[in-house]
Amino acid sequence: MKKTSEKERYGLIGYPVKHSFSHMMHNAAFAHYKMDAVYELFEVAPELLEKFFKDTVFEKNISGFNVTVPHKENAVQYLNGDKDNFVKINSAVNTVRVEKDGRLSGANTDGLGFLRDLNERGVKVEGKSIALIGAGGGAKAVATAIASESPEKLFVFDVDRLKAEKLIGILKEFYPNIKVQAMESLERLDISGSDILINATPVGMKESDPLLVKKEWFHDGLFVYDLIYNPRESKLLKTARECGCLWANGLGMLLHQGALAFEMWTGKSAPLDVMREALSEGGTCSK
Repeated sequence: MKKTSEKERYGLIGYPVKHSFSHMMHNAAFAHYKMDAVYELFEVAPELLEKFFKDTVFEKNISGFNVTVPHKENAVQYLNGDKDNFVKINSAVNTVRVEKDGRLSGANTDGLGFLRDLNERGVKVEGKSIALIGAGGGAKAVATAIASESPEKLFVFDVDRLKAEKLIGILKEFYPNIKVQAMESLERLDISGSDILINATPVGMKESDPLLVKKEWFHDGLFVYDLIYNPRESKLLKTARECGCLWANGLGMLLHQGALAFEMWTGKSAPLDVMREALSEGGTCSK
């Protein structure tokens, strides 16, 4: 059973998590509502994930938490409460609520958060050609959200071909009318002929990381989205800017998925302007 406590505790689990900005927006939202609550960063190594779900959550009296890499898929097995459709489709979770009886309910707000960010930027998915790099938990959430908006085609590349094929299988099962395909190389991803390029891998978080795609593949009219938001301008986005492309980092997705998580935990409307201001040091769509 979940204990009662004056201060509500929320947080983010991942490995690593020190780069995260999530605590900024959630603590600002708590302050806006004058809630006695705090959002913390919990660095949980993969071998300690089970202990976190079965012991730490209750020992620390946590009311709800977000899940980030590398735990989004492995965390699903510990959910013993309700699961939303996106958790079921993607077999990945990014938001957990601890119910009063101690059950753990899960949702995946990443995909909807991504679409809400695109919508704010005036970027439409319907009828577009999409190139997606990555097939992990975040990529699956983005891909299934994109497929729900009827793109012309969605091509996926991952260094783990089996992982990419698995994602394509999911998309074909739930969205049979969309043209989707796993590509065997970045060259075959057809970025030169795409409308939107999305990086859903961690490549770009480190200064030493390579540029994933060739500069000559960038073209006028290409919108480049990198789920990475720290650094605010990855090598991919720097190249997009230099080539005159519209681009965005993952701060907007972070904002909107966080707003959905806040509402799931508290039952209150997320104060978007307050949360956005807390993330105001981040990058924006630019040209």
